[in-house]
Amino acid sequence: MGLLKKLLAAFILLPGMAMAAEGGYPLDHAPDFTQNLADLQNGARLFVNYCLNCHSAASMRYSKLKDLGLTEAQIKDNLLFASDKVGSMMTVAMSPEDAKTWFGAPPPDLSVIARAMASDAGSGPDWLYTYLRTFYRDDTRPTGWNNLVFPNVGMPHVLWELQGVRDARFEDVKDPHEPGRVERKFAGFRQVTPGTMTEIEYDKSVADLVSFLTWMSEPARAERKRVGVWVLLFLAVCVVLTWRLNASYWKEVK
Repeated sequence: MGLLKKLLAAFILLPGMAMAAEGGYPLDHAPDFTQNLADLQNGARLFVNYCLNCHSAASMRYSKLKDLGLTEAQIKDNLLFASDKVGSMMTVAMSPEDAKTWFGAPPPDLSVIARAMASDAGSGPDWLYTYLRTFYRDDTRPTGWNNLVFPNVGMPHVLWELQGVRDARFEDVKDPHEPGRVERKFAGFRQVTPGTMTEIEYDKSVADLVSFLTWMSEPARAERKRVGVWVLLFLAVCVVLTWRLNASYWKEVK
């Protein structure tokens, strides 16, 4: 986890942390589809097609996707690269050296990205959901893209074909508490070219992707919660029985 956080900071977090400390762009609530297998399957498809080119998920095997209701044949036909096997880890072919040359730092592993961002930004799914929906075109950046949640981000907008190309409008606003001080604030997006999805469809797809990343961070979470409920019920019964046995014992002693 420590290494992951260092990579996150090196790749995308440092500029954003400065903005977050100043009360930056507000996070939107991410819909939770982690209990819906169809949504998780769509999120897995988006992850493999758009994220796994640069980001690995080295703690996850393709075979684990069977837990989402996918068969081995479906995984092979739709989610595997030619050189991979169902039992392989979800890694990338790009070497760390090439990644450092192209991006300045190796892209972070996404196996536990939702949990890592939850500890850093307060809400991992909300941060990821807002982050993936607030890219905009910026010709001053090496990649041609920027982001409202984390300005000067090193990652390009890999989902731009789905969302389309957008510009961000900013306005200079005078600070009412400090005369002479002007703040540059976000004033809205302008759609430059349309994407293959409508805004509603894109937001839904991002929610599916974020739900998959959340599930991947802890695949056993649903089972853990289910077992936890039964454990609490068992302990509650034990408390009642112990209380009654204790009362019965001291009754006989008296």
